[in-house]
Parts: sequence; C-alpha cells; structure tokens
Amino acid sequence: MKVIEYRPTKTLEPFVKAIKIIESHEEIQNRVLPGTSIAMAFCFSGQNSYTVNSDRIVLPKAVISGLRKSVRLINYSQNTSTLIVLFKENGTAAFFKEPLYALFEKSVLLDNILNPNEVRNIEEMLCEAKNNLQRVKIVELFLLKRLNNPNPDIIISNAVAQIQQARGHIRINELADRLYTSNDAFEKRFRKSIGSSPKQFASITRMSAVIPSKPTGRLLETAFDAGFYDQAHFNKDFKLFTGQTPTEFYKSSSFW
Repeated sequence: MKVIEYRPTKTLEPFVKAIKIIESHEEIQNRVLPGTSIAMAFCFSGQNSYTVNSDRIVLPKAVISGLRKSVRLINYSQNTSTLIVLFKENGTAAFFKEPLYALFEKSVLLDNILNPNEVRNIEEMLCEAKNNLQRVKIVELFLLKRLNNPNPDIIISNAVAQIQQARGHIRINELADRLYTSNDAFEKRFRKSIGSSPKQFASITRMSAVIPSKPTGRLLETAFDAGFYDQAHFNKDFKLFTGQTPTEFYKSSSFW
C-alpha cells in the first residue's frame, strides 16, 4: 500500500488537514482507528469495502464518513486508488450545511447530501485525470466552490483546542463554564460543528493519546495518566477502539 499526502491550497488550509491518495496494488485489509476528523473519500479505481462480523460491505465510490468510537476494518481490492479529504475538526461545517452529528458512526453516500449530478461529474473527472496532482486540483476546486461558511465557530474551535491540550482528560461542564456558555447550548453547537458530542470527542481524543504508533514505556501507566482508573475499564475501551487487546494490537503492523 502506498499513501501520498498533499497539503491543501492556502485558502483551504484553515479547514482541511490533508488530501491523501491511497494506492493498493495488492488486496489488503487495513485497521483504521477512530480519529477526530470527518473524512470524504472518492474511490476512482478498484473497490473498497469494510468488514463487520465477518461480512464484507461494499463502500460506494463517493462517501463521507463521520467520527466514530470503534475501529473499522477497510478492505482494498487489487489495484485500488482512493482520494481522501481529511477535514480539520472544525472545518467540515464550512462546506456542508447538514447537521454533522447525523454522520456519527456512519459512512454516507455523498449523493445523499450533495447534488448527485455534481458527484457523478467529480467521479468522472477523477477517473479521466492524467495524474494524482490533477485529481487533487479537481477536488480542491470542488471544495473552494462549496466554501460557504469561512468563519468557524470560535467557541467550538477553542473547545477543541482545550480538549486536545488536555489529551481528552477534561470535565465537559467545566469546559462549558470556561467558555461562558450553558451546557445545553455548548452541546448543540459542538455536535453541529464537529459531528459528535463533546464527551464523545474527548473520549476519542483520550484514547488516541494513549495509543502511540509504537508503544513506549508501560502502557498501563500511560492509561492511568490519561484518566483511566482501573485496568478493566481501560481494556474494555481499548478493545472497542482497536478491536483487539493491547498485546494483539501491537503485534499487528497494519493500522492507522
């Protein structure tokens, strides 16, 4: 598997983390861990699917995937190429008017939230493009045309920054107080802009901080530092997040 990462054009930088193209010449399964960013994907060659309870479910050619709290096993068929737009945490709302929380734990056909003709046009252009750089430019132009809310919610941006600084170990009601907003209002604004509740986002952030790409030191000590107070609770959340026990997980070489 080959992953090529592109930085977005300057106008898109406040909203997009990266644009990636994943090329798989051989059939492969990848373990994709939960993250804090919504992603939009266009498969312009081959076919992608994901595995649930040993069943393979084919993914549409163009999808948008919300935040999730559990691992996903993605299957790439032979000679598959996929372009992925990874949005910044508070960036997706700049392009889509739909409530992002409806995407939580889901991968939704892009036709469901965009004009299907517009989606077909992008798919055709991506297939006909001569190289990956052209494909990136096609998607960037599409995003620039959809940029309808270039001013992210400052309160929610501050909330995301504080949750990340605390590595997810934070009391949400105290965070709302520091931002001078009520719990209910904060929850609604956060869900609309980020695609999850503040508590769900903090939980994903906390576990992401515990699981480095390579384990260093004693993992359980790291978990205690992150606010897990007993091993049973940690093991349960770890398995939900990765689909494996810590020992099984770190023996695997294919995960993001």
